[in-house]
This record gives sequence, C-alpha cells and structure tokens, in this order.
Amino acid sequence: MRVIAGTYRSRRLVAPRGDSTRPTSDRLRETLFNILAPRLPGARFADLYAGTGAVGIEALSRGAAHVWFAEKAAPALAALRANLSELGITASHTVETRGVAALLDNLARAAAPLDVVYLDPPWEADREYAATLDFLGSARASAMLAPNALIVAEHASRTALADRYGRLSRSRNLIQGDAALSFYTAAE
Repeated sequence: MRVIAGTYRSRRLVAPRGDSTRPTSDRLRETLFNILAPRLPGARFADLYAGTGAVGIEALSRGAAHVWFAEKAAPALAALRANLSELGITASHTVETRGVAALLDNLARAAAPLDVVYLDPPWEADREYAATLDFLGSARASAMLAPNALIVAEHASRTALADRYGRLSRSRNLIQGDAALSFYTAAE
C-alpha cells in the first residue's frame, strides 16, 4: 500500500497484520481521487473509520487543507499514527480516538464546514453506515457541511445503500470489483 500522488507520492504505508482492518486498495483510491481532484486543493476533509489513514493521507498529499481522522480500533490507530509520523505529517490533521460519533458531534458543535466526508466502516457493519449517513443527512449536521459538500461511502458491491439519508441524496454509484463507492450530496 502506498500514497498514489501528490506531496507524499509513492511513499509506503503500513497496515496492521491480520484482516481486522481492510485498507482501501490502491486502485480504488486512485479512482476515488481522480474523481475528487478538483475538490481537494484547500479542502476540509473527514476520513471516518480511517483505519490506516490511507485515504486521509492521500487527501493531504493532494492539497487538502485539513483532515480529520476518526479511528478507535487500537491496531488501526497505531498504523495511522505510524503512517503520519513516517511521512512527517505533524500539522493539518486531527485524530479523534473516540470514534466517528465523537468526531461528528464535535464538528457539528463547532460548525466546521467540511468539503468532503469519506466513510469506510467495516463492510458488515450495516448499522454504522445507516447511523453515520443518517446523521450527515440530518438538520443538525447541515452546519458542518460546506455548500456542495460531497459524502462518499465505500462499501461492498453486494451491499445496497439507500438512495437517500435525510437531506443526502445519492448522485453516483461506482463499482470496482467487490468494492463500491456511493457519492451523496445534500439538498439545499
């Protein structure tokens, strides 16, 4: 696993041993970031269920102004911190170790407008997808999403996410092998 492009291009990233963390493949990350490229310079980006941090680190590498990482699993958190340290990334990021709900609650209270939110919970965690997308589509979360914010959910291609979650409406679905990306935007 490596950083695809930008400042940290071709730098290797570590992942915990075993299958408890499923990093986003290089190929899928490349596809994702080809789509996100125009949105990244100066973007405020959230990497939810961050695992190794590969997606958020890729966003920083390609010009995001700040990335919020949410991860509470100890092995994944250790890999995330090791990756940030190895790359010398000491600023422009926040790591929330209490998990996604804590980060979203803090961001909603701070009304910190996010340009891109990426979520990749364990694929079998249906309730995590629904809870996170429902929150992001709620009136409470509207202050934390910038106008034209994009929410991207990575999930198993065999798993069908809903077309709507509150104010969020799916605008695109991309399937690549056994993985899929669902893109959501918030209605005004």
